[in-house]
Amino acid sequence: MTQIDQLDRSLESIEAVADLPGLRAEIAQLAEEVAAPDLWNDQENAQRVTSTLSARQAEVERLDGLRGRLDDAAVMLELAVEENDAEARTEVENELNRLAREIEALEVRTLLSGEYDSREALITIRAEAGGVDAADFAEKLMRMYLRWAERHGYAVEVYDTSYAEEAGLKSATFAVKAPFAYGTLSVEQGTHRLVRISPFDNQGRRQTSFAGVEVLPVTEETDHIDIPESDIRVDVFRSSGPGGQSVNTTDSAVRITHLPTGVVVSCQNEKSQLQNKAAALRVLQSRLLELARQEREKEMNALKGDGGNSWGAQMRSYVMNPYQMVKDLRTEYEVGNPDAVFDGDLDGFIDAGIRWRKKSGSATR
Repeated sequence: MTQIDQLDRSLESIEAVADLPGLRAEIAQLAEEVAAPDLWNDQENAQRVTSTLSARQAEVERLDGLRGRLDDAAVMLELAVEENDAEARTEVENELNRLAREIEALEVRTLLSGEYDSREALITIRAEAGGVDAADFAEKLMRMYLRWAERHGYAVEVYDTSYAEEAGLKSATFAVKAPFAYGTLSVEQGTHRLVRISPFDNQGRRQTSFAGVEVLPVTEETDHIDIPESDIRVDVFRSSGPGGQSVNTTDSAVRITHLPTGVVVSCQNEKSQLQNKAAALRVLQSRLLELARQEREKEMNALKGDGGNSWGAQMRSYVMNPYQMVKDLRTEYEVGNPDAVFDGDLDGFIDAGIRWRKKSGSATR
């Protein structure tokens, strides 16, 4: 079988899983909704509709683009062979190699079949052991995920950022608003470790610090996560920025405590107290959804050893000194350019993580 035949089969499989006719029908329906004159009467629904339409269009354009390039490459190769044009043949082979890499990356999407994989993702990053270095590391991780989302054209909504006193973040919570964001990013959950010469140590010593990444699926209307008012305590406070400087002169930030479980969430990035409360409730719903999922797994006796896929399990090391390397401790995938990874070049790690999870059967989401 030729390389073109192999790529054609792989792309056909991806197109079948993606359900191109279904995607085109959904795009037509969403386009009608976007054209409705009263769309923006409900801003939250309007944002959801326009974001979904953009994501679906990008998915179809990507598949159509790959199919067109593969068809063109087949024609160009045939002509190059007929005319015995070595230069043209080399050009086609280079294009086929590029297509192979892109199609292989796209095949990962077909491995996302978990209960909530198709949903948007809610990510919380927390500084752990390591003092100011850990807080700085947490901020670097947040920027890494925001840059990754930006590279893919995914919208992000930041709900809460709690700044550390000297530098960096104590914690941050944000949503990546794209189809399959949860299934894609769920392999990032766990404890991340940074080794470097600390910029905060005046003796220039090497420091190790840790930050935790939690990934949850965003709740939807069909989830029926009811939260009675009697089950929550709502506290308001004044939001603040880096270094403790006030960024708001009113008590608009909101902290919600779920009394039955003790789960605490907060939001301070919106302008009004009502907006912050609504955002905090969405985060709380996602946390309770995850707790309910875990409880179902226990009841069904289906909880498996997750080999580093759980909250708190160390899963990746970022080493800046004495050598340069980022290594995933589950998949053994590694690269020698930490700066590129911190700038959002994460696809290799994510793809390897999804393949590892599927192969090991360690995901029970």
